[in-house]
Amino acid sequence: MDHLTMTSTSENALDHHDDHDASSPALPPMIPGCDPHDGAACLELIEVLTARAGDVQRRVLGEVLAMNAGTDYLRRFLGDGGEADAAAFKERVPVVEYEDVKTYIERIANGAPSSLISSKPITELLTSSGTSGGQPKLMPATEEELDRKTFLYNLLVPVMNKYVEGLDEGRGMYLLFVKPEITTASGLVARPVLTSYYKSRHFRRRPDSPYTRYTSPNEAILCPDSRQSMYAQLLCGLARRGEVLRAGAVFASAFLRAVKFLEGHWRALCDDIRAGRADPAVVTDAACRDAVDAVVSRPDPDLADAIAAECSVGSWRGIVRRLWPRTKYIDVIVTGSMAQYIPLLEFYGGGLPLVSTMYASSECYFGINLRPLDRPEDVVYTLLPNMCYYEFIKVEKDGEEIRDGEVVDLIDVEVGGYYELVVTTFTGLYRYRVGDILQVAGFHNAAPQFRFVHRRNVVLSVDTDKTSEDDLLRAVTAAKPLLDPLGCVLAEYTAYADTSSIPGHYVLFWELTPPPPSPASARVMAACCAAVEAGLDAVYRRCRSRDRSVGPLEIRAVAPGAFDALMDLCVSHGSSVNQYKTPRCIKHPDAIAVLEHRVVGRFFSDAVPHWEPLKVDAAAADT
Repeated sequence: MDHLTMTSTSENALDHHDDHDASSPALPPMIPGCDPHDGAACLELIEVLTARAGDVQRRVLGEVLAMNAGTDYLRRFLGDGGEADAAAFKERVPVVEYEDVKTYIERIANGAPSSLISSKPITELLTSSGTSGGQPKLMPATEEELDRKTFLYNLLVPVMNKYVEGLDEGRGMYLLFVKPEITTASGLVARPVLTSYYKSRHFRRRPDSPYTRYTSPNEAILCPDSRQSMYAQLLCGLARRGEVLRAGAVFASAFLRAVKFLEGHWRALCDDIRAGRADPAVVTDAACRDAVDAVVSRPDPDLADAIAAECSVGSWRGIVRRLWPRTKYIDVIVTGSMAQYIPLLEFYGGGLPLVSTMYASSECYFGINLRPLDRPEDVVYTLLPNMCYYEFIKVEKDGEEIRDGEVVDLIDVEVGGYYELVVTTFTGLYRYRVGDILQVAGFHNAAPQFRFVHRRNVVLSVDTDKTSEDDLLRAVTAAKPLLDPLGCVLAEYTAYADTSSIPGHYVLFWELTPPPPSPASARVMAACCAAVEAGLDAVYRRCRSRDRSVGPLEIRAVAPGAFDALMDLCVSHGSSVNQYKTPRCIKHPDAIAVLEHRVVGRFFSDAVPHWEPLKVDAAAADT
C-alpha cells in the first residue's frame, strides 16, 4: 500500500511558511465538505490544509476575532470594538486556565447570555474529565461545532483505506456508551463530549454507509444503563460475528472492560443466540431490547456452539481474533495513560494491529493519525489547522514550564521540542491551556505532527479519571486521622495505577510507623481506603460508583525501611541524594517491585464512594 508522503523540516519547500501565491491551491471553507466515499478528495483536502497551515491558521484567528468581537470577554481586553489583529490579540489577551474563565461559563449555565464569550448561541456544555474544585470542567459548545467534529470523523475512513483494504465489506463492532447528563438552571444540557456526539443528529441520523455501519443499533449505544448497554452490544457483535471487520471502543480501558464482561457472561449470551432474542430479565430497556431482538432475530444454535467452543478454551489469548476472525485491527486510543493497557490488548487481540486514529478533547477536536498502522509507541497526530487556532508554550520534557517560556504558533514549533497546547476555539475559549504536553515528531507539509506525552500534573489514571499529585495529597491527608486509633502515623506514601486486572485500580503503598497491630488494622485500613476514595474528584467517584470502570482502591502496607530502599534504587538510577524527594507516583517496574517485595498487608476499600451528577455554582450567576 502507498504511504502518505512525509516531508522533513529540512526538505520542506514551504520552510514552515506558506504565504499564498498564484500556484497555491485555494483555501477550503473552515468546515469543508468531506464525503468519506470519495477518498481521493478527502486525502487531497488533508494535503491542502496541511500545506497551507499558516494561511489557514491566520484565517481561523481572523474569523474567530471578527465573529466574537462584541463578546464581553474580548471587549474586556481589546476594548469596545473587540476587533484586533493577531499581534494585538497575543499582546492583550492573556493565556488562561479554567479557573480564569470558569465564572463566565457558570454564568451562562445559570442563564446569562452566550454573548459573554460567544456571538453564537452556546447550545450545551461539555464536561471535561479534568477537574476544578472536585467537579468536572464545563466547556462551551455550539451547534456548528458538531459539523466540525463530523468533518474530522469523515477523514478517518479515507486514511484507513490507504492502509487496510475491504473495510466496506462488513461492519465495525464499536462498543460505545453514553454517560450521565444534567440540565443546568438555564436549560442547557451538560454532558461528556462523546455522549453529546452520540445523541446528536450527526450520529443518530448518519447516512447509511458501510463505513458507519456498526454491529450495535443506536438504541443499544444510547441505552443509559451501562450494564444493559454492554450486554446488548456484545450480543449484537456476536450475532453479527461473520460481518465484523474492525473492533474497538474509544479508550483501551473500555474495550478491555468489554472483554472482561464477555468472559463473565458468554454463557448467557450464547443462550440468547440459541433462543433468538435478548433475555428480557437482563435487557429491560424496551427500546434497546426491541432493537437487539431485530438483530438476533432467529435462533442460531450452530453460532452459539461455535462461540461457546472458543470461550470455553482455557486461555483467552487471542480471543478477539478467534471470535471475530475477519477483524483487521482494534481501534482504540492507546496513547497517553492508555498505553498501560497495550500488553493486555496484545494478549486478547492475538497480534491484531492497535490503531489510534484521532486526537481530541472536550475543548475541541484537534487532529488525526496519518500513519494508523504504526506501532502504538510511534503514533503521532497531525493537527488540522482549521479546527481551532493553536499556540504552544515551550516546556521541559516533564511538563515543567521554562521560565519566560515562549508562546509560538503552529508552524513555528521545533522538531523534538516539548510544548503545552493552547487553543482559541470557535466556541468561546481564548488562549486556553488544554493541559496536554506534546512533543513535535516532525511535519506533514507545513503542519507539525505531535506525539502525546502526558497530561500536565496528572499522576494517576485508569479510565477517564485524572488524578493530580495535589488531588492525591488532599485525599490522603483527609484519611490520615483514621490511623489515630492504631497509634501510628503515615511516614511515607506513593501510588501507581495497577492495570494488570480489569478494571484497573489505584494502589497506594503506605509505610506506617510504628507498624500497627495486625488484628486491629484491617478494619481501620479498609476505612482509610474508603476515605481516600471519598476525597478524590467527581470523575474518579463516577468511574467507581456509576461506570464501574475503576476498581476498589487498595492500600498496601509496607515494612519499615521500604521507602529507604526505594530511594536507594532511584539514586542508583541517577537521582541526587541531596535533591531526592519521594515520588508520589511510580511507574517503573523496578520501583514497584522494590516496594512490592516489602508488602506486609493488603487492604481494599469496602465502600463505594458517593457520587452525584455535577452541580453548577448558582452564586456565579450573580457575579
